Amino acid sequence: MIKALRTAASGMIAQQMNIDTIANNLANVNTTGFKKSKVEFQDVLYEKVRTAGTNVSAENVVPVNLEIGYGSKPIATARTFETGEMNPTDNPLDLAIQGNGFFQITMPDGTIGYTRDGAFKLSGDGRLVTSDGFFLEPEITLPQDTVGIAVGIDGRVQVTLPGQVEPQEVGQIEMAKFLNPAGLQALGHNLYSASAASGDAILGNPSENGFGELAQGYLEMGNVQVVDEMVNMILAQRAYEINAKAIQTSDDMSRIANDLKR
Repeated sequence: MIKALRTAASGMIAQQMNIDTIANNLANVNTTGFKKSKVEFQDVLYEKVRTAGTNVSAENVVPVNLEIGYGSKPIATARTFETGEMNPTDNPLDLAIQGNGFFQITMPDGTIGYTRDGAFKLSGDGRLVTSDGFFLEPEITLPQDTVGIAVGIDGRVQVTLPGQVEPQEVGQIEMAKFLNPAGLQALGHNLYSASAASGDAILGNPSENGFGELAQGYLEMGNVQVVDEMVNMILAQRAYEINAKAIQTSDDMSRIANDLKR
């Protein structure tokens, strides 16, 4: 019965992490470019009481194992990178990626971060930056007297200047994609960094070679489905309660066994 206590406790710990992940998904339901996660579980060690194939006589063998498991454990938090809904904002600096790819952002330490959050702003010198002030990579600077900005689906940035009829191209937005985006490391601030699991970034222009198109005046919302998360939360809660009940039952059985000695 001590085994049952520990086994059920492992199930409660696993479901607690499940609830924590669901809560984080729900907390970010309105976070621009957020990608939901789900916990994946794995069973752990088994005690072999009797092994299949063991001879019980000269002609007979045991057909199946007799074994006792020791519970479960969280093994991964898998992030889903399916595209979220497009929310129109009418802000010319808001950009959404329709399809595969990430914006590249220069971090304060000089490394490159990656994001699906296209809510860009202008710095004091006219450069495109994130809400935290991190620069878009490669840098794009708008002239101080810009009166209009247009970003094509292919990432070309054009501006309209006073007295000019034809727009002037000032830069090209370059995107990155990964063979295994689920292997990216979440940094917070809607940013990710590459890892050995994700592989190196593959660079290219929007709408080319499998990269998504850019939509100006839109923001990609998080891909969290509230109804699905509520259902998952109920299932996790019930699983937690069942494991707690197993601990209580094991404790009751231990108490009964102790009473038999009196």
